[in-house]
Parts: sequence; structure tokens; C-alpha cells
Amino acid sequence: MKALVIGGGGFVGPYLVRHLTDDLGYKVTVTKTVKETLTMDNATVRNLDILDMEQIRTLLEEEKADYLFHLAAQSSVAYSWKNPTLTVDVNIKGCINLLEAIRLVEKKPRVLLIGSGEEYGHIKKDECPIIEDNVVRPGNIYAATKSCQNMLGRIYSDAYGLDIMMVRAFNHIGPNQTPMFVVADFCKQVADIEKGKQEPVINVGNLSAKRDFTDVRDVVKAYAKLVAGGKRGETYNVGTGHAIAIQDILNKIIAMSDKDIEVKVDPAKLRPVDVPIIEPDISKIKKEVGWEPLIPLEQTLRETLEHWRKEQN
Repeated sequence: MKALVIGGGGFVGPYLVRHLTDDLGYKVTVTKTVKETLTMDNATVRNLDILDMEQIRTLLEEEKADYLFHLAAQSSVAYSWKNPTLTVDVNIKGCINLLEAIRLVEKKPRVLLIGSGEEYGHIKKDECPIIEDNVVRPGNIYAATKSCQNMLGRIYSDAYGLDIMMVRAFNHIGPNQTPMFVVADFCKQVADIEKGKQEPVINVGNLSAKRDFTDVRDVVKAYAKLVAGGKRGETYNVGTGHAIAIQDILNKIIAMSDKDIEVKVDPAKLRPVDVPIIEPDISKIKKEVGWEPLIPLEQTLRETLEHWRKEQN
């Protein structure tokens, strides 16, 4: 099998490529932007501008992949508030360019569009755990763009018969994630404190929000199972099925350090709108492709903290 990973220069890409090549034996080509530095021993790396449809079409015609994973995105909720235009360009225009290119080429891959649990947005109390056909009420700009991507995927699947599956992935975490995201941010701050590079104070945003956190190594296995065995036009939740308060995550990380650490709210880390709880029902993906997460949260947190401790050295 040959797989094409669009947008492999981020957090998830290297984990996905490693699983596809090392565990499944796929031949993989991965794309990055011109500005990104990405080298992979186990995959071919090519530059791609997701906003240039002809570039995408040429790539598809040359690669003739069986499976395509669309990871290219501006994936930070916090940054989407700061740069909504870029978020719309990459997440919506980039997606439509990809879908148009796939429609026009002869060899059409099975496609997995990576969305987000943030799409569900303002969830009512009786809707948790939330199922895939629940009404979406995006509560931030990133979520709105990902919800639009999901709708585009369904439209292109229905209108043109393209073999497209959609994912709503909930928070995925692990070593090597940028501190733009909450778990990596907490772990980096603890490592900085332990090394004496930061005062023994962790700066935080909203700690009351409850989110579902899954190890990225479990998540990429879900992606591989879905692109191979998912049903055309369907959307699948990917998560653990259990939300946990950000406060509890922070407590677990601080407990892994021998330092006495104070916690302070930083107004700059607070979002204009924050959904109180997002928790998925994952029975659909379990039933249809036999996936469920295996790596315990405590293991992921510890390995993420160890990653940042090594970075300090």
C-alpha cells in the first residue's frame, strides 16, 4: 500500500508516518511547507503549498497513493483567535483545493480528513458523551473551520462519489508536542522550573474546562484503521471517551515533580469563549473498525514531561 500524508511537519505527522511504515509496511510520501524543516528516513518528503490547487493535483498524479491523510491545518484554538484569516485560509481553502484536486485526477485515493472534537462546541448537558450526528455548535474560529471541512468532505463524497471519511479527533498529546498546547505547556513549565530557568510558578488559563486527552500514538492507529476500513461519507469520533478537568491534568503533572510549585492564572492564556466540557462517545469507531485507546493518561503525561526534561539538557 502507498500512503500520502498531507501536512506531515506538525506534531502528528511523524507519529503517523512511523506507524504506517514500521508497523504496517506502507510506502509513504509526506508533504511539508517550504518554511518547515522535515527529514524522514522512512518516507519521501516533498514540499507542498496547500493553497495552490495545481500543485496538489500534480502531486496526486505523480504519487498515485492508495490512502491519503489530510493533516495540514492551523490546529491551535488559541492561535485561531489571533489569526483567524490564516486559520480560514489553511483549514477551509486548503481543504477545498485538496478535494478539487482529488476530483480531477484519475487515481483517486481513500481520504481521511482530520477534524476536531472542538467542532461540537457548546454541548448541552444531556448530550454528553456526544455522538457523531449530534448538532455542531462551534465555539471558536478553529472549530468553525474544521466543521466546515467536515461538511465539505461529506458534500464531495455525496456529490462526486469520492471515498472520503472524516474524523473528529479530541485532544491528543504526547512527547514532542509544541507548548502552544496545554499539556506540553504545563510539562515544559515544570521542566523549566526544575532546571531553574523559571520561578516556581506555573502560569495557566482556564482550569475548569473538561477535555478528552488521548495519546497521539493511539490516535494515529485510529487514523490508519479508519482510512482502510471506515465507511465512505461517515464521521468518527477519536478519543478515550472520558473527559478530565484541566485542573486534574495539572495536578498530575505537578505531582511528578519534587518542586513546590505555585499556580497563577495568566489572563493572556484565557480564551474569549471556552466550552465547559467536551466528551465523546467512541462506540462507533470501536464497532466499525475495532479501535480503542490503550496507553494510560499517566504514562503519556510522564513521557511528555521526560521529553521536556531532556530538552533542558
